[in-house]
Amino acid sequence: MKVSFIGLGIMGLPMARHLQKAGKLTKVYNRTRSKAGVFEGTDVQVANSPKEAAETADLVITMVSDSSDSEDVILGPEGVIHGAQPGAIIVDMSSINPEVSKQIGRRLGEKGIDFLDAPVSGGEQGAIAGALAIMVGGNITAFQKVEPILKVFGKSVTHLGPLGMGGYAKLANQIIVGIEMQAMAEAFTLAKEAGLDFEALYEAIRYGLAGSHVLDQKIRNLIDGNFNPGFKIELHEKDLRNTLLAAKTLGISLPFTEQVRQMMHEMIEAGEGGLDHSGLYKRMGDSRE
Repeated sequence: MKVSFIGLGIMGLPMARHLQKAGKLTKVYNRTRSKAGVFEGTDVQVANSPKEAAETADLVITMVSDSSDSEDVILGPEGVIHGAQPGAIIVDMSSINPEVSKQIGRRLGEKGIDFLDAPVSGGEQGAIAGALAIMVGGNITAFQKVEPILKVFGKSVTHLGPLGMGGYAKLANQIIVGIEMQAMAEAFTLAKEAGLDFEALYEAIRYGLAGSHVLDQKIRNLIDGNFNPGFKIELHEKDLRNTLLAAKTLGISLPFTEQVRQMMHEMIEAGEGGLDHSGLYKRMGDSRE
């Protein structure tokens, strides 16, 4: 299976590198060509457009920031749709509005191209380790064809139903992670004011009911006061914005999700959207000054 990968950001680049090491990768494309520099001079071709990346590919994986970016690289004037052949499979691993995924799928389906939405969880660390959780929606036969490829960088690969269900699963995931991040921020703000040692507190609670993968992965950020991004606040805010749009479509209210999204939005307005989402802890401290 000839595989092309589009989008070489914080998450996409290590995912593509795993495919390269496994001998699965044929072409890559990134809007900023310099980010594809690690593939120059290798057996992986650096394409000049999404269309070129899709030509001759059996599978095209896209990993971009938001709904508009997915629409552009897949359906735009130089998009995948203009290079992919009937029978090809497109897997969008971006975290976007699942209703947009359905629209993209309909357009590709008209040309005989299968489309799966397959957002991921695990952040930069999970991408580097090849241990992402991958949530997939779409045609089961197409899923079965690409599942071995996805397992190259996925610790778990789960098919959840028709197109869009992967996206809805990711939105549910982002609700839990966002609210856990804010819970950590408040808990450790309390601990700081009380004079508790963060290392000791972590050891005391990590194996109890409050223990979680979020706590394990982000505790060092709080201890070290280092909020370099593994997953940016601006991207998590985007996910929660898509969640609230979906909730409105479904006629439901998500009050805590709205509050956390608003906090992230305030950090973006303050110029801190590029911080890791564990930076919600920093916001708690800033609000006390």
